[in-house]
Amino acid sequence: MNTAPATDARLALGQRAGVASGLLGMLCVLGQLCFLLPDWLVTKDALPLYLAHLAALRRALQFSILATLALAALALLLLRRAQRDALAGLALGAVALLLGGAEVEAVDTGGPRAFAAGLDYFVLELLVLGLVFIPLEAVFALHRQRVFRPGWQTDLKHFFVSHAGVQLLSFAAMIPAQALFAWAVQLDFQRAVAAQPLWLQLLQMLLLIDLATYWVHRSFHAVPWLWRFHAIHHSSTAMDWLAGSRMHPVDVIVTRAAAFVPVFVLGFAPAALYAYLVFVSFHAVFIHANVRWRFPGLRWLIATPEFHHWHHASDEEGIDKNFAAFLPLWDRLFGTAHLPAHWPRRYGTTGEPLPEGYLAQLAHPFRRRAS
Repeated sequence: MNTAPATDARLALGQRAGVASGLLGMLCVLGQLCFLLPDWLVTKDALPLYLAHLAALRRALQFSILATLALAALALLLLRRAQRDALAGLALGAVALLLGGAEVEAVDTGGPRAFAAGLDYFVLELLVLGLVFIPLEAVFALHRQRVFRPGWQTDLKHFFVSHAGVQLLSFAAMIPAQALFAWAVQLDFQRAVAAQPLWLQLLQMLLLIDLATYWVHRSFHAVPWLWRFHAIHHSSTAMDWLAGSRMHPVDVIVTRAAAFVPVFVLGFAPAALYAYLVFVSFHAVFIHANVRWRFPGLRWLIATPEFHHWHHASDEEGIDKNFAAFLPLWDRLFGTAHLPAHWPRRYGTTGEPLPEGYLAQLAHPFRRRAS
């Protein structure tokens, strides 16, 4: 009787459980830090929402700590040996318990700060998006690939910087928009814009911001020194929900600065802006996902995974196509649309090889090209 397949499956399950335990344990400890130091770490505008649902958040934290310990125990049982990720999960679960578990209390730091790190954004987004997209990609996978594929750790570091540092990056993006377009602000006009129905403001933001970012995105492909920053986003040879986070901070700041111009000048209401950010953040993850859905009735109305996968293709026919983040209208209007009946065969960049490590990717655009 051949027991090799069963052994391989047991080892693979143990390895996945160990990695999941380590990741979930990290989120538990980071979440507890948000409970401990809300004035320093939690997004200021989100604090009232968290306080209104504090009991539910504590239950979620308690479940996550228990799941961390259970996954670590499962990994050690299946692997029958010590494994780094499982041991990390056990250690982080123990730290979470020592910090007070789900009953952890805030430390008095003197009241809210004008600027907070936004660590809560990273914890909640990674947890929620992971719970949504990992099962979806397992059931509806376009390409057969592991959850913890090559490069996932680099993408997770990019995810951390762009989400935990969301306030810092957003502040950096606001500066050029405010400095260059302050002359265009008309308060009476802004009040009229903000008084419109929420759905209409949301539609206007989608049109205006997507048009602005279309041309910025296209510039990042057309201008060689800008491409050195944007190439980082295209360097992953696998597409999934986490791959879209691979972006150089310079790329993030410039793109967000362009998006902030119509928001700043026109004065959309904060509620409309928050609705736009939630929707577009989820959509940006979705279009990178490793799912085989085609959406034939929507393929030319909104960007789908099929549409955006061609933008990341290294196949010759897909290079420098489909720049729009949300509305394919702009690609059709400006001659850059490409959506054939088949999916891309390969992803990544062509030409100069790019480094895989996170720090190496940050430094790459500033390095002199090899002769």
